[in-house]
Amino acid sequence: MVAKEISLPGKLQEKLDRFQDEFWVPKERLDKIIAHFISELDRGLRDGTDPSGIPMNVAWVMEYPDGSETGDFLALDLGGTNMRVVMVHLLGNHKFTTSQHKYRLPNHIRTTRNRDDLFVFMANCLDKFVKETNPDGVPAGKIFPLGFTFSYPVTQSRIDKGILQRWTKGFDIPGVEGEDAADLMNKEIARQKLPIKIVSLINDTSGTLVASRYTDPLTEMGCIFGTGVNGAYYDRVENITKINGQLEDDIPQKSKMLINCEYGSFDNGHKVLPRTKFDIEIDDESPRPGQQAFEKMTSGYYLGELMRKAMLEGYDEGHLFIDLAKDSEGAKNLHTAYILDTSFLSTLESDETADLSDTEKEFTEKLSIATTLEERYFSKKLASFIGTRAARLSICGISAVCKKMDYKHCHIAADGSVFMKYPYFPERAAQALSDVWGYEGIKMEDHPIQIVRAEDGSGVGAAVIAALSAKRVTKGLSLGLKQ
Repeated sequence: MVAKEISLPGKLQEKLDRFQDEFWVPKERLDKIIAHFISELDRGLRDGTDPSGIPMNVAWVMEYPDGSETGDFLALDLGGTNMRVVMVHLLGNHKFTTSQHKYRLPNHIRTTRNRDDLFVFMANCLDKFVKETNPDGVPAGKIFPLGFTFSYPVTQSRIDKGILQRWTKGFDIPGVEGEDAADLMNKEIARQKLPIKIVSLINDTSGTLVASRYTDPLTEMGCIFGTGVNGAYYDRVENITKINGQLEDDIPQKSKMLINCEYGSFDNGHKVLPRTKFDIEIDDESPRPGQQAFEKMTSGYYLGELMRKAMLEGYDEGHLFIDLAKDSEGAKNLHTAYILDTSFLSTLESDETADLSDTEKEFTEKLSIATTLEERYFSKKLASFIGTRAARLSICGISAVCKKMDYKHCHIAADGSVFMKYPYFPERAAQALSDVWGYEGIKMEDHPIQIVRAEDGSGVGAAVIAALSAKRVTKGLSLGLKQ
């Protein structure tokens, strides 16, 4: 095991102490953030069009799943890094089975200048999957109902439509914002003559909530901690005043309504989040300055860049990597934006070797930088400060929803690569919840509000939501706003 403490040179220790102070978020600041978060959730339900606020998108899912839903559904999940196609078999009795295939998004696809590239790629993957899972051919007349998980902010007037408000997670494809993503996808499906029809368009966070609720009735919220961050929960129609006068008559005011918060945009006005100079630089240098403030401080897409910028400052000041020549490949790499992803921090935090050899290997392979033990220790500690801040900030949305809806005992279903893979993230988030809710002395597994691993939201959630929509159609109930 690595020693708990390694003595650092005075200036390097001073630098580490300063970073620790800059990235620490005390309970008092969490409380302030949560209070503002609640007011912004409410404001989004009243309006939701202010670019500095939280959209609070109505998802048009108006029932909890009860676990009895059955049927076979195809699901397409467009995430930030990968795309998955899933066949879901809902079996009832809170059970399901799936088969799936993951497709890595081409590197250029996030910023392609031709929107058709994205939809053609997705349709091609659907075609491959259907053919692979039906080697004898699709029966004549068979149409696969598809739940489309489109994990970006959309405005929905129906469960099967979604107007993209803005790209997030580093996407910046022209000609899609302001358009119906489901319609664009359906057109490409029709052009390729695929036996598929989109019946619901959902966000991965909404799917996470509904899929987990299908198997666990204690679930009250779904969260994503990954390339992006988001939360979803059920509010009441009477609280969503921005849709007053637009509802069909068969939707009572007391009805439940699934809300896809899209709270990665929380505090775009920069009122309460404790931004460092590195956070400000990342925002200023991003494709969308002034947007997704909360996401840029907590999501996996940005943690590696935060780490790089902090190390670069230490290098430029002469405290870190002091033997690294200014014209070396390592120095060039250290100046390269987004050369590091969250896996770099994960490896450093997981490294318990006596000489931090795993960390040494990461620096050599990813940055071409030779390091001393002291530099590796400094970097490991820095990674822990950045990871801890992300985890502590991430519970602010959870706490805000729970306080707003008066949830005192429930499960929060969490998905995403950061929650699932980043070392100590669940424990740090649980500690932050404990700080806010006063759970001192209570074991993490006994906390009244617990963040738990989600079911497969991107696939199962899409299927369950499609099943719930089918129930409404069977009953002759509406699926959205007045047409």
